[in-house]
Amino acid sequence: MPLRIALFGQAPFGRDVLVSLSEAGHDIVGVYAPPDGARPDPLAEEAESQGLPLFRHRRFRRKGEAIPELVEEFRGLGAELNVLAFVTVILPPEIVEGPARGSLCFHPSLLPRFRGGAALAWQIILGESESGVTVFQPDAGVDTGPIVVQRGGVEIRPDDTAASLYFERLYPLGLEAITEAVARVEAGNFEATVQDESRATFQGLVGDDESRIDWQRDWQVIDRLVRGCDPTPGAHARLERTGEVVRLFGGSGSDGDSGEAPGTVLGLQEARLQIAVRGGRLNVAKLRVGDAGKVTADGAGLVTGDRLV
Repeated sequence: MPLRIALFGQAPFGRDVLVSLSEAGHDIVGVYAPPDGARPDPLAEEAESQGLPLFRHRRFRRKGEAIPELVEEFRGLGAELNVLAFVTVILPPEIVEGPARGSLCFHPSLLPRFRGGAALAWQIILGESESGVTVFQPDAGVDTGPIVVQRGGVEIRPDDTAASLYFERLYPLGLEAITEAVARVEAGNFEATVQDESRATFQGLVGDDESRIDWQRDWQVIDRLVRGCDPTPGAHARLERTGEVVRLFGGSGSDGDSGEAPGTVLGLQEARLQIAVRGGRLNVAKLRVGDAGKVTADGAGLVTGDRLV
């Protein structure tokens, strides 16, 4: 029997999960998407186009407690299952545990490794060689619940950024995994697997402290940091002559010491900025200088001999 599903999510991934579940014949009783920011949210737009009940809440808790009126709103939907697709807000247990069939949550790593809200970035930054996706039943912990579907075997390539790893391979795999997990719940013939805590790792968010470039590290470490922080927040350093923060995107490292001090701009080559790093060089396609927008390397205003510190 088709399920009555409440979908929590955002962005293109949330939209495509909605389309997949609708095409599978499930009754989407409510869609929760964040309020619009600078751009309209694709999940919200799809829900409106399908004429589905749409809710736009910024948060579900107040002072650590569930907001009562939002819990009552949710209960009124009569959902049998929650599907959490790319959710960045914290849902209270009154909602997560409310439906008779509980909740399913998507995570872009092979749990129990790389728990936390920046799993994509950390897999690249820490040099992981394989990735995958997990759909699990959320509990009171952070990404700690029993696993319903897990698919691995995704190579993390030497030129992968967080964006390419996600959009090119984990995104489509995640859609398949969620569809399969919901089908298993619908059939009622699955066993969730408790996560192996002996293999568990947790990494926090990647902010400016974590994305700051240490030019004393070897080129491989800096290469992974730049790729892992692309597209956000952007690995960064300070331009010595102006004091401005410079964020690097579209970067790749290579060996071959230039003989210059790490952080020295070596010049442009094939429209990419060359920067000396310990044991090699970093090739950067785009930069963001100060509060300006992202520009190509040849339009960023950095010149040969500039130092990033």
